[in-house]
Amino acid sequence: MTRVIADDLRQRYESAGWWTRDTMGDLLSRSLAAVPATAFRVYSDIRPWQGTFADVERVARRLAAGLRERGVGPGDVIAFQLPNWMEAAATFWAASFLGAAVVPVVHFYGPAELGHILRVSRPKVFITMAEFGRCRFDPEVCAEVPVVGVVGKGDADDRPGGSGAGAGGVDFAALLAAEPMPGVLPADPAEPALIAFTSGTTSAPKGVVHSHQTLGCETLQLAERNRDDRGEQLTATPVGHFIGMVGALLLPVLHGRPVHMLDVWDPGRALALMKDRGLVVGGGPPYFVTSMVEHPDYTPEHLAHMKYVGLGGSAVPAAVTRMLTELGVVAFRAYGSTEHPSITASALDAPPRERLDTDGRVMPGVEIRIAPDGEILSRGPDLCLGYTDPELTARVFDDEGWYHTGDIGVLDSSGCLTVTDRKADVIIRGGENVGAREVEDVLDAMPQVAESVVIALPDSRFGEVVGAVLRLEPGCVLPSRDEVRAFFERAGVARQKLPARLFEATDFPRTPSGKIQKHLVRKGIAASILRE
Repeated sequence: MTRVIADDLRQRYESAGWWTRDTMGDLLSRSLAAVPATAFRVYSDIRPWQGTFADVERVARRLAAGLRERGVGPGDVIAFQLPNWMEAAATFWAASFLGAAVVPVVHFYGPAELGHILRVSRPKVFITMAEFGRCRFDPEVCAEVPVVGVVGKGDADDRPGGSGAGAGGVDFAALLAAEPMPGVLPADPAEPALIAFTSGTTSAPKGVVHSHQTLGCETLQLAERNRDDRGEQLTATPVGHFIGMVGALLLPVLHGRPVHMLDVWDPGRALALMKDRGLVVGGGPPYFVTSMVEHPDYTPEHLAHMKYVGLGGSAVPAAVTRMLTELGVVAFRAYGSTEHPSITASALDAPPRERLDTDGRVMPGVEIRIAPDGEILSRGPDLCLGYTDPELTARVFDDEGWYHTGDIGVLDSSGCLTVTDRKADVIIRGGENVGAREVEDVLDAMPQVAESVVIALPDSRFGEVVGAVLRLEPGCVLPSRDEVRAFFERAGVARQKLPARLFEATDFPRTPSGKIQKHLVRKGIAASILRE
């Protein structure tokens, strides 16, 4: 179910040029043709790669042709769970050429999250990796998907004693046709181009649906905002995330700038690439920046490669912006979400108070309102169509098309927004959304736990981390973090959702109806931390 988009809004977006008749395939095909010799590099210990845009496009068009032979076309769904590898770009571009909707999945999601995403999105194609870090291909999770391609399957199958890719799927190379598919298949630009899954207040990742028009608007808007030449960017944010996908697979193509992707975040390696290859790190979640500045290999020489740093994707501690400012870095904040990617941002030349103490001004075409209870409402040409869950769409979007963000904020007299709190029950750890309820569901399944409350705890590295307050069954003791970690692994849940700290409570503050008052739990935990 899509949200209500009033005719006057649609006409406004079209007349302003924010919505066009271009599909993502049109946009990519035209841009790639203009800069075929541009470099494309992947820095990886497992699957390094270097070539040009033309080389990657040929793989993408061979994949598109191979999938077309298997009956895949406009309106179908193609999912992929890959690290920042060349094959991720080829899969995304191939889906765009075919007019299909693409479902990027964060590479560290476990079987529980992945299984839910595949059940909800029902893709015709799923592209994944044989193994990467702790992740291993599990054919049972994608048994219902008609076409499954596994990057590195042949390598893993041939490795002595290796786990291989199992019985399901074919090697990625087997999906490539001998000849590339020319052109772009026609598709309706108002139809879905992307289904991005992100954690929220529900117990499982929620599917956010973007059309060719909303995704195209966001991409072109960011391209215009970042058109000044800040150097060749290094992208380490996973392409399974919205911002990583846009930053690595779309923006460089529109700018005609080289792609440099790192598949595992290693601040030492990032610093070396900045120094040796002149690459730039332009920001992201605060952890990416602080982990470099705090690394023993960091020197003042690196400042030339991080002159401008945009911070977003998680809570931005004031200490981080102060530290960067003292180093001479032009830091600025931005506010958005997978649902509405670019709500506000500060300009590079904005006064320090605006850049460092607020989340900036509304982006072109965007409108915001502050509800009587302080909640931020937004709408604009880059706002998603809704969710894969019709009930969630009806709950979050009103009849006038306003998106109820779940965040609390204030708007000052100069038009700058500052996000002050969160209504939505979400922890944003290093840019990754962690839904409190999904963690609580796992904790509540532990035999010694009677009831759990999951809250966000402030953290200087990640912005926020997961904290869990447990009410235990009679006679039980608070489990160790190792016990909780082992339980989460058996449940197939990503380790990023593991509570960083555990607290015990004999009971929780409740309303007369028995509902837990989470704001009082947060207040009590904050007070106890201050006393430590």
